[in-house]
Amino acid sequence: MRVTVIPNPVLQGFNPDPSACRVGEAYYLVTSTFEYMPGLPIYRSTDLVDWEIVGHVITRMEQGELGDAATGGGVWAPTLRHRDGVFYCIVTIAMGRGCVVFSATDPAGPWDDGVLIEGIEGIDPDLAWDADGTAIVTYSGLVTKGEDFGTHTGIRQVDVDLATGALLSEKRSLWSGSGFMFPEAPHLVERDGWWYLFIAEGGTERGHGESVARSRDPRGGFVPGPANPFLTARSTERPVQNTGHGDLVETATGEWLMFCLGVRPRGAVRSFSALGRETFCSRIAWVDGWPTAEPIELGLRPGSEVEEIAFDGPLDAGWMAIRRTVGSVADLQARPGAITLHGEGVGMDAQSPVFVGRRQRHQTASAAVTVEADDARGGLAVRYDEATFYEVLVDASSGGTRVEARAVIPGFERTASVDVPPGPVELEIAAVRPGTAGAPEITGFVDMITSDVVRLIARAGGQEHVLAEVDGRSLSAETAGSFTGRVLGLVAVRGDVSFRGWRYEGSDT
Repeated sequence: MRVTVIPNPVLQGFNPDPSACRVGEAYYLVTSTFEYMPGLPIYRSTDLVDWEIVGHVITRMEQGELGDAATGGGVWAPTLRHRDGVFYCIVTIAMGRGCVVFSATDPAGPWDDGVLIEGIEGIDPDLAWDADGTAIVTYSGLVTKGEDFGTHTGIRQVDVDLATGALLSEKRSLWSGSGFMFPEAPHLVERDGWWYLFIAEGGTERGHGESVARSRDPRGGFVPGPANPFLTARSTERPVQNTGHGDLVETATGEWLMFCLGVRPRGAVRSFSALGRETFCSRIAWVDGWPTAEPIELGLRPGSEVEEIAFDGPLDAGWMAIRRTVGSVADLQARPGAITLHGEGVGMDAQSPVFVGRRQRHQTASAAVTVEADDARGGLAVRYDEATFYEVLVDASSGGTRVEARAVIPGFERTASVDVPPGPVELEIAAVRPGTAGAPEITGFVDMITSDVVRLIARAGGQEHVLAEVDGRSLSAETAGSFTGRVLGLVAVRGDVSFRGWRYEGSDT
């Protein structure tokens, strides 16, 4: 029996690889964050509709080793579990330590520095306990070859000592999947005397799906389900694609839910997903002992969401920085009622720019802020990675004030500029869908196939300047080199740049 209507997406914007658990009447979710800090947000809900970030697992640089994390690296594919009053988050620190398990008694933190599980040559670790209380780590075996991402060897498993990271058994192979590429993201779930092994297959793009096998023993003898993949959107017209990488939760009323990732592609051939991989939910029914999943459809929240931040108090948990902590970038003391960033002579193409941002959560969205720059350069940017970003910057010096817009993708750069009077300048980045009211026309067929158009806007001296209207599909999951999503935020390149009156407005209808 359905107890509530759950909006889809559950978590909007860049929130991939969800893992969930229930503790009493509360539900907790964690998602991947890759090179962003703080890392691994812990979301909490009591109604499965409204979710709040209560903390992060990775809040200190030494925990995640993110200072030198490559694009696509960092912390990804976590599993969140709770046992005997302790929360555990086991995760791959890609291109870093490897498989690490963090723990905390309060999901809001602080979390410990993590214990390295020695000898796991793979990704996407899961954590479970057998009837005797022995911890079992199940993971996707991965053998790297030179610069190649690696070769998947199937789903593997080992018993571990969570206190020391020592292996307590030989590593064993469980299942190579049902024949699709990249068997990964395993999760072990016990129900009615059976251990169900859920895995993702087909890669995290359009071929993605969720398959299952089961055994009476968590350590092996798994028999594949009769209808794998039992959850997928491949070769369908469903508005949510790439569904997979799922984790199950039993609700307080006995329902079973699968939280999984997916994308919302747009365009005439639905090829471009501006927001990246988000978190969705499917209801699970059990038929003859096997899970069946409802197709994931959109259940959008009506109307517009407006978010206004005055910078007159501490920053909330939605702000992120790139390969550094938010506190090392954001200065809330320099100017009352403003956030000030101190430029270091590098821009958005740097490994660690002076940048703090928030997820773009809606298909149609805008972010605006007022910039005060005195002999400084900085402004507003939307980022997928250091090779793919659009920005609109104020450059103030003794020679005057100029606003510059720039769109950067690999192998291409477009710029525009305008001189404005000295003083505060309002900047805006707006993503709008072609064909809607007020949206610009690009040219011909591009207007049909792109995800959106990104407008770079400045307002000063009583005038509005639309410096650029740029095809948005270059800022999408299908074209950028990362696994993240759009992040809108503030950047300083040179000097001290202050920002006031952040306003975000978004809508999916």
